[in-house]
Amino acid sequence: MNTNFSKMPIILIGNSFKYEIEATVKLFFPTDRFSFSDNIEDAVGDSYIVATVSESSNSSLISADIRLDSSDVVHSERTLSCTVESDKSMVERELCRLIYRILSEKTGIIQPWGILTGIRPVKKVVDLIRQGYNENDIYSQLSDKYEVSDKKLKLAYQTAVNQIPILDKIDSKAVSLYVSIPFCPTRCSYCSFVSHSMDSAIKLMPDYISALCRELEIIGKMVKDTDTKIDTIYFGGGTPTSITADDLRKVMESVAKNFDLSAVREYSVEAGRPDTITEEKLRVIKELGADRISVNPQTLNNDVLRVIGRKHSGEDSIKAFELARKIGFTNINSDLIAGLPTESAESFKKTLDKMIELSPESITVHTLTLKRSADLFAVGKENTSNPAVEMVDYSIEKLMDNGYLPYYMYRQKNTVDNLENVGYAKKGFESYYNIFIMDETQTILGAGCAASTKLVYPNGKISRIHNYKFPYEYIRNFDTLMDKKAETYELLEILKSE
Repeated sequence: MNTNFSKMPIILIGNSFKYEIEATVKLFFPTDRFSFSDNIEDAVGDSYIVATVSESSNSSLISADIRLDSSDVVHSERTLSCTVESDKSMVERELCRLIYRILSEKTGIIQPWGILTGIRPVKKVVDLIRQGYNENDIYSQLSDKYEVSDKKLKLAYQTAVNQIPILDKIDSKAVSLYVSIPFCPTRCSYCSFVSHSMDSAIKLMPDYISALCRELEIIGKMVKDTDTKIDTIYFGGGTPTSITADDLRKVMESVAKNFDLSAVREYSVEAGRPDTITEEKLRVIKELGADRISVNPQTLNNDVLRVIGRKHSGEDSIKAFELARKIGFTNINSDLIAGLPTESAESFKKTLDKMIELSPESITVHTLTLKRSADLFAVGKENTSNPAVEMVDYSIEKLMDNGYLPYYMYRQKNTVDNLENVGYAKKGFESYYNIFIMDETQTILGAGCAASTKLVYPNGKISRIHNYKFPYEYIRNFDTLMDKKAETYELLEILKSE
């Protein structure tokens, strides 16, 4: 709607609901920018939104006035039997619903997740199941509050049902370990992760590997001193297999040396891009204890791979998968992305069908997300009209028909068509780590550049400690960074005493 040089005014009168209102408007204009004020005189131009809350002693009048592309202003209002002070979340949600309904009618867009913009929709379903609500009651609640479609409610419910037996087995005294290898051969055009090309990072690699191993040693000592059990281990990035087999061995040997692996239930290495996978690296991964890997083609369409900046072919992905099987891996995940630029629905379906034929133990279907830091955001409008919905709908039906059940889900801002990312797995091959990180009920200790430590206290409080984003910062400020470990040690002591 707006050009790069203009911003749609959003005027907030009597409220400060900027975050949720912006998230609601972005459902319809994902690549637009907005200006915010509390001055009604700023409601000028071809397009603007005025969101108002007026309160009396025990009620609120909420209203929305919206003009789009020089059309007549549309007004809608509603009286609520509560105030911001007595029920802020309800006032905020209902104001967003007013805006959502006007925008949906004006644009003709019906969002499958309605105004539910949080990253963890399944968590809401799990909570309702645990409160004793049946499936129909859950559908009714979430539909009434958030305008969620029946199709997405069913997907979220099925995911929750498959997730709960694993959540019930969480050891809250145990922790998981995340090891960051934030390097890739090249940066994909859709990527917003803090990852660095090997060409630019190669000179830092010896110092980075050394620092990472030192951090693993420090974390390992804390874990040992507090008699803390490691539940799962996950190597992510970037692409961990971007580094040499020798460097990968050094890091994995450091993990084996500093942590007791005997009780680890899952050890994953995200091998990721097929152009980084070699027989030598796969043998190192298997030898040093990892039992789950990812081989992530994203698409098998060679033309699309070139467009997104990948140097490998679809055939390379298949060969990498077959090599992993030859080495003896019996738990392989494969990631695909729905909605990649220039990908057709038919092309995506062929990729998915071929991956099902290869029969990995799990398949994760992501939807393209237009992050500001990704190269694709600059041409975002060109990517918001693609057949992602058809791709995702096909994946849900096809995967379930072939024995893959949804077991974890998350959503992100600026995802094409407001869709979701879902992990599907054959029974018994669900990833514990993926579930734990989404549910936020287990502490995760992060090691390496751009890693984040998530401390989960017994009372439910969550504290995060972020490592430096860039390798040179991580290396240069290593000692300062390690000073932040005091809170981690304190939590491990608390968990030990519980």
